[in-house]
Amino acid sequence: MLWMFGFVHSLCGLFIWLEFGTMYPRSGGEKVYLEAVYQKPKYLATVFFAANAIILGYNASGCIVFASNILISAGQVPTVWSERGIAIGVIFFVTIIHGFTPRAGVFIMNVYTIFRIVVVLFVVVAGCVVISGKTHVPDPYINFRDAFAGSSHSSNDYATATLKILNAYAGWATVNYVLNDVRNPVRTLKVAGPLGLGICAVLYLLANIAYFSAASKAEINATGVTVAALFFKNVFGTAAERALAIIVALSALGNTLNISFPTARVNQELAKEGVPLPFGNKFWASNWPTGKSPLPGLILNLIPTVIVIIAPPMNVVYPFVLDVQGYPQQVLHFLVVVGLFWLRWKKPHLHRPFKVWWPLAMFYLVVSGFLLVAPFLLPANGVGDSPPLPYYLYCLVGIGVLVFGVLYWATWRIILPKVFGYELVPHKNVLEDGTVVTSFSREKVQ
Repeated sequence: MLWMFGFVHSLCGLFIWLEFGTMYPRSGGEKVYLEAVYQKPKYLATVFFAANAIILGYNASGCIVFASNILISAGQVPTVWSERGIAIGVIFFVTIIHGFTPRAGVFIMNVYTIFRIVVVLFVVVAGCVVISGKTHVPDPYINFRDAFAGSSHSSNDYATATLKILNAYAGWATVNYVLNDVRNPVRTLKVAGPLGLGICAVLYLLANIAYFSAASKAEINATGVTVAALFFKNVFGTAAERALAIIVALSALGNTLNISFPTARVNQELAKEGVPLPFGNKFWASNWPTGKSPLPGLILNLIPTVIVIIAPPMNVVYPFVLDVQGYPQQVLHFLVVVGLFWLRWKKPHLHRPFKVWWPLAMFYLVVSGFLLVAPFLLPANGVGDSPPLPYYLYCLVGIGVLVFGVLYWATWRIILPKVFGYELVPHKNVLEDGTVVTSFSREKVQ
């Protein structure tokens, strides 16, 4: 039911982003929409978004899943540093592929997408066979009898679970980040968005039914991020478990490739806007060294990814990193939807090639509000799903990152200019690869 709820919520979000994306058909996603709505104080929306995009723009989850499953496929007992070492190797590999051979990176992304759909279809078909009773799974209906027994009564548990499900659906907004690279973006948004999300929803729901038909709830709870491997072990035996672990690992690698591609371009767009970054904006905004792909933007993704892989305890890093990313993302989404209603009220005559039905936008707003409040409530088990870390820590980390963005903006735009008596004057610069970058000079106030 939560997977279905996540689909409905994501579909509402997709329609909202369709309205914004067809109004402002350029790369950047929420960055562009927040800037269009919250124009004053100047650059606050940009830096607010940048703090989340750069600090929490890591791509650790796919790297961790790859490491866990590849060790299982090799028959090795995972250790903390073996998992971390492999996960770090994955993000370096992805950075090199996208940074130096962008066409090969896109080709591999497309191949992995087809591969992952085939794998999930295989799981769905195998699940149908299990439910028919024609395998050696002793009781394929064990989870469907008295299915709600032992359910949580804590809003925290439902909010935390929903954040993870929304992470699985999160690709519905990805194309909005890279619209500059999309031919006929308005038409593509209208067709590819609903179609892609609909296909994912059907596959996700059927795959979950397959998983629950082949293993008990206790077995699934004990598997962590390797539930698909458990499914194949119970249905086809131990040898199949190892084979499936390889397939899941490759799928996770494809996911990492897919996420890094738009993330790098968002980082590049932020650098173009003049957001102050170490070593200057011109480097981070460039397409160095190939002139065709933003390797510096990929490096901005690589750095926090490596930190996140190393910093938290390995046994809780996967759920924790998903929650830390999901919480501030809901804050940004909440602000985007508020902005949608504000634009409808203040600028009703703006050209809108697509217009979302307002009750859908209101539903999305209410759910986002719930997902911001409920994680602070006590979970049913008292500790959440990432002990020994406090269950509310991911909320505080996410809020802290956004508050840091506000403080960073205030220091850059208000405090330092006032203390040293200068004003920031924007200038446009054209780099060797044709990239246009905004930079700021400091001019003394007379």
